[in-house]
Formats: sequence, structure tokens, C-alpha cells
Amino acid sequence: MTEEILKIYGGSPLHGELTVQGAKNSALPLMAAALLCSGETVLSNVPELTDVFAASRILNKLGCRCSVSANTVTVSQSCSDCCEIPDADMRAMRSSIMFLGPVLGRCGKCILTMPGGCELGPRPIDLHLDAMRRLGVRIREADGKIFCSADRLIGTHIHLPFPSVGVTENVIMAAVCADGETVLSNAAREPEIVDLAAFLQNGGAKISGAGSSTVIIQGGNLPNGSAFRVMPDRIAAMTFLCAGAAAGGTICVRGVIPQHLESCLDVLDAAGCSIGICGDRIFLDRSGALRSVRYIRTMPYPGFPTDAQALLCAALAAASGTSVMEETIFECRYKHVGELLRMGADIRVSGRTAVINGVHKLHGAAVEAMDLRGGAALAVAAAGADGVTVLHGLHHIDRGYEHFAETFNMLGCRTERMLFSSSERKKPYDGRVDC
Repeated sequence: MTEEILKIYGGSPLHGELTVQGAKNSALPLMAAALLCSGETVLSNVPELTDVFAASRILNKLGCRCSVSANTVTVSQSCSDCCEIPDADMRAMRSSIMFLGPVLGRCGKCILTMPGGCELGPRPIDLHLDAMRRLGVRIREADGKIFCSADRLIGTHIHLPFPSVGVTENVIMAAVCADGETVLSNAAREPEIVDLAAFLQNGGAKISGAGSSTVIIQGGNLPNGSAFRVMPDRIAAMTFLCAGAAAGGTICVRGVIPQHLESCLDVLDAAGCSIGICGDRIFLDRSGALRSVRYIRTMPYPGFPTDAQALLCAALAAASGTSVMEETIFECRYKHVGELLRMGADIRVSGRTAVINGVHKLHGAAVEAMDLRGGAALAVAAAGADGVTVLHGLHHIDRGYEHFAETFNMLGCRTERMLFSSSERKKPYDGRVDC
């Protein structure tokens, strides 16, 4: 059997410009929200990713007509009342849980199994189910499936114990269909929440407070389909900024919303990178030595994003001094560390904390992506490392990055995507990481 691998020839500074892709974490909930819309929905600036195609398959199986072409997703409603999300599709991606709210809103019932996606520790869907119960949904589990139903959804007050992005999105989408007003407190404040609310408002839904900790939804106003442009991907932007920090050089990332990256840019500045902003462009120059950052803690937005944790770890692995990273959002999000050790990194993990003792230089090695952002982090490290890195597990990276290898090539880091005999595949690192 064969698999695709990515060869990365590191050690040279990066130079050039790139235009960031549309945000995966906005496009997927927008596609789910299209279930609620009458008529046709046209989403532009959608990155063509394996997760986007998986969401398209789910929409088609739920009775919509969905197509993906030239970074545009078109969704048309149908009269189907299909309410079951097939198990294979649920397991294909963690974000499949975002269909719960829209399917309940459209059909009054939903049948699903546990979602898949990256394994980042326990990811129970209890928060989603508890929120749906507050809206009047009856839930039972049998034969490995979760059966959800409601005669009608009823607006209420919901306080989230944690500002979960996915639960906030699900509540907003379900509450649009509910009778009366829903007040969601301790809501997630991420820019992708604002994008979702703007899309639904564009179709006539009444939502206020998105982007704050309290969101108010006036139910009973099912939106119409509309044309909407997906926001830029702040994590993809941070990926290539971290690559510039790791490898050195000067790069420009275009098409971004710099305010969405303030916490990330502050950390890169503290690490010795020169940051400039002009309109929708971010310039990064790293001509001197990369410095350690004393302490970084992942937090809900506007704090430092958990999705950027692995990326920054990879860059700081070759910084002068010691950096400390604390992961507060997910358990077991340090799977990339074992692979960085193969490249000569000196990192110790204890529970949710990683102590990164910077080394003079990383070296190329055979490594494996264990999840989406961890895989991207290995490419970041490889860009700054001496020699050739062979990156396995590209299917993880394909879930979230469009034209990944081409972008590195454009910035002057030579990469080659090729077939590789899986019989020669190395075993994943199995030491020194307590997760």
C-alpha cells in the first residue's frame, strides 16, 4: 500500500507573499446553517478541504442539493425530512456535531452518533445535548445512537459552563427556529461566531450580541438563503507567520483581519519578530535570533487560541531560552511534541504544561502528523530545520489547509508531495510525552 508524504527541505529563510484561505472554522458552521435557509445559499471564499467535502456529503444525505466548486459552496433546500446523520459521516469529522441544531430546527428530530475528527482527549457532546434539552429537546441513547426530538423548540435562558464555540453555534442555529427569545450567556466570542450570526442576519434572522459573552436570539424567523463571503482563516495565517518565525526571513500575509490575530501577534513580537500591519496585510520579519517567551496560556477568544498552540511550540523549539506553554482548552493536545523530539527539540510535557528549552537548530527527520494543527506544526518546524523532513499523515493536514505544499514553495521553502510505500513507514514516537 502507498500513502502520500510531504518532503520539506528546510533551513532557508522564507520570503514572499501569500493570500490566506477562507476560514474552515467559519465555512463548516455556515454550511450547516444553510439547512435552515429557504431558497438557495451561496457561500464564497470557501477553502476546498476534505472537511468541506465531508460536510457537503452530509448536506446531500440530509436532502439538500449541495455542490462545491471553485471555492464556492451552493446549497439548495429540498422537501426531504431526513433527520439522521449517517455514522460514517459523523465519524469522519468532529465538526459534524454542528448539524445537530439545524437538523432539530428544520425537522424537530435528529439521530446521530458520536462525532470523529482529531483525537484531542475527551470531547463529550454533553454540553451540546444539555443545551438542546434547555430548548425543550428530549434525548435518549440506544444501540449506539443518540435520538433527539421535540414537538417544538422553546426559547429560554442558557448559561454555558464553558464558552464552547461549537455549543454556541448549535444554540444560535437551533434558537433561530424556537418559539420566543433565547438568551445565551457565557457564549463563545470567537470571530467565527460573529460570521455565523452575520450570515443568519443576512437572511432575516434576529440575533444580537454575537462576539460578546451574551447572545440574544429572537426565534421564529427562519432565514432566507443568501450570498455570503466566508471570513479569512486566522489560524492558517498564524501557521505561515509561525513558519516565518521558525525559518527567518520576511513574509507578508494578505487578506487577513489583523484584529483577529492580536494575541498571536503579541506573542510573535515578544519572540523577537518585527510585526507590521497595513490594512488587510500582516508583515513579519525575523532577521535576528528568535527569543523564548516566558509563559503562554491558551484561552478562549480573545486570548491565545488553542489551535495556534502547536504552531508556536514548533517555532519556539529553536528559540534561545526556555518557554512555558499551558494548554487550558483540550487535554492531550501535545501529540506533536514526540515528533518534534525526533527533530532534536528539547521539550518536556507534564499534564497540560509544556516546557520548551530552545535548541540551536532542529534537524530534518521522518515524522507523523497525529492531528490537524500538530501536523501543520511539524511543517513549521521543518521549514526552520536543517536538512529534509519527511512528513506522514497528510490526511490530517488536508482537513484544514488548502494548497499547503504550494504555499510553502511560494515562500521559498521547497516541498514535494509524493507517494510512499506504507510498508516502509516508521513507528510513531512512543516516549517521554505524558499526555
